[in-house]
Amino acid sequence: MAELSTPMRVFVATGRFTEPAPDLPELAGRIRTLLAEVAVDEAWRRFLLGYAPPSAFEICAALEPVETHGAAAFLARVAAVDLVWPSHRHLPIEAAERAADRVVSLLGPEASWWTNHDPGCGAVNGLTPLFDSLLAGTDGEHFALALQIADD
Repeated sequence: MAELSTPMRVFVATGRFTEPAPDLPELAGRIRTLLAEVAVDEAWRRFLLGYAPPSAFEICAALEPVETHGAAAFLARVAAVDLVWPSHRHLPIEAAERAADRVVSLLGPEASWWTNHDPGCGAVNGLTPLFDSLLAGTDGEHFALALQIADD
C-alpha cells in the first residue's frame, strides 16, 4: 500500500484487526482513524479546522460495496488520478495498477471492498468537508485503506 501513497494527497493504512470476527464496523473504525490522521496532517489541518471524523456508524452508512473484480482498478484510480483535475496524475497509472493488483491479490477473492462512491449514480458520500475518495478492503483478518483528499 505504501507504493500507492503520495504526500499530501493519497493516504493509506494497512493492518491486522485485533478484534474477534471483525466486520464493517471495525473497518469503519480504521477508516475513522485514517481520517483523524488526515485532519492533523500539516498540509490539511488549515482546511479542516474544527473537523471531527464521522462516527463509525456514520462511516458505515456512507459506504457502498465494490465488487472484488473492480477493486484493483478502483484502487489504482484513487491512488493515481486527481479528483479535481483528472488529467493530472499523482502516480504513473501503470505503477498504480501493479501495486493495486498486488494489494487486491493479497486480500484474496473473498475480500469485501467498500467505497464512499455510489456506483449507480456517481455520487460521493463525502467523509470530509473537502473532496475525498475512499476505497477500503478486508479479508476479515487484514485491512487496506486508500483515501485521496483534494481541495477545490
